[in-house]
Amino acid sequence: MKISIHTTVGQDFQTVFYNFDRELFLYLAPPYPKLKLLRFDGTEPGDLVAVELDFVLFRQYFASFILDRKESEKAAYFIDLGQNLPWPLRYWQHKHLITEHNGGAVISDLIEYKTFSKIIDWLIYPFMYVQFARRKAIYKSVFN
Repeated sequence: MKISIHTTVGQDFQTVFYNFDRELFLYLAPPYPKLKLLRFDGTEPGDLVAVELDFVLFRQYFASFILDRKESEKAAYFIDLGQNLPWPLRYWQHKHLITEHNGGAVISDLIEYKTFSKIIDWLIYPFMYVQFARRKAIYKSVFN
């Protein structure tokens, strides 16, 4: 299943890209499930990000590592790949793409996930979409 969410902001793409740090990560955390940051190495290849997700009745561990990071004159991205995934996820990849756009930038959250069932993929899609769509307002408040 794929999710693509694009947000236009006023700051240049390089400023936006270099502000993808621990502080922004925590600011982007959803209200539910509650997130406890266990480790944030950064956004360079090989870096690890690990969190504990608190669903009130149970907790789950989620860790991903930075697979790739590239920069050019008009765009930059980094990709995190799930390593330890919470149930029911079986695959997780999130590309954070920031592109130049009329003196500002477009932040694209490009997510691909899979569970153990196509039906479950579709059932959790609205929840997953909302978790990332809510970032649009946060990106605009931080980068405008």
